[in-house]
Amino acid sequence: MTNPLLDPNIGSQLQRLLDNLSQTIVGKQEAIQLALVALLAGGHALLEDVPGVGKTLLAKSLARSIDGQFHRIQCTPDLLPSDLTGTNIWNPQEGKFEFLAGPIFANVLLTDEINRATPRTQSALLEVMEEAQVTIDGVSHAVLDPFFVIATQNPVEYQGTFPLPEAQLDRFALALSLGYPSETEELQMLERLQSRQTFQQLQPCITLAEVKQLQQACIQVHVESSIQRYILALVRATRDHEAITLGVSPRGTVTLQRTAQALALLQRRAYVLPDDVKFLAPHVLCHRLIPNGGHRAQGVVEELLGAIAIP
Repeated sequence: MTNPLLDPNIGSQLQRLLDNLSQTIVGKQEAIQLALVALLAGGHALLEDVPGVGKTLLAKSLARSIDGQFHRIQCTPDLLPSDLTGTNIWNPQEGKFEFLAGPIFANVLLTDEINRATPRTQSALLEVMEEAQVTIDGVSHAVLDPFFVIATQNPVEYQGTFPLPEAQLDRFALALSLGYPSETEELQMLERLQSRQTFQQLQPCITLAEVKQLQQACIQVHVESSIQRYILALVRATRDHEAITLGVSPRGTVTLQRTAQALALLQRRAYVLPDDVKFLAPHVLCHRLIPNGGHRAQGVVEELLGAIAIP
């Protein structure tokens, strides 16, 4: 087995990425780590939090750090699918239709307040998040590579929103929350503002080609069969639990392993530990569950983590 950490550039690239994001995102190391886990695992991230805590800043900082093309979509009820994907327009000079690409053609796509878009518009993301392409009038168009979606939604305000369907939620590798900063962190934000340290000063620290190398390195991270059985036990237990109406899909099983590999690489390891799976399980599994009878998905996952034997 090839050890991805034998390449000294891997550790250097990861550290530069972490340091760069820390220049704009104060304190939230766990959120930064989770966002990078989703990117390195080739998945997408759902940020659920109240306004003003830095969700958009995280997406923009990540795009600038990897020198990627960034597009932002502000979701509203009148947004159409073609506003995301693009459409064919008639070119009278050429006498034919030409494809006009939409904002979905980016390396980092921020879909802000995704639950304010109608189900019809939300469904425009289903194909591209799974297959990295969009199909317009029977013709498939590949998006940029790497392609990373960060979607945000406000978990408090529900007026004028459309809850994401299970098929859409299942396409997000993980869900995370930034939360309010501590008093010390909020003071540091004010000090940075006073010293004119702004997002605009952030410079790229790795290239898109290096991001692809890191994603390939993740695949090489070793997962013992005992840990694979542990992942499987967790997932299958959600399908039989009395408090759960809909358990985790096989896509969730694969995602839990892939994100564990990404977390191991981020921590400079060539192998996955059970603690990687335990740390990621709430972020990967909870948004994929439909609890019943007033139960909380978080509580069910914590219960299963305590009940299933660790290898």
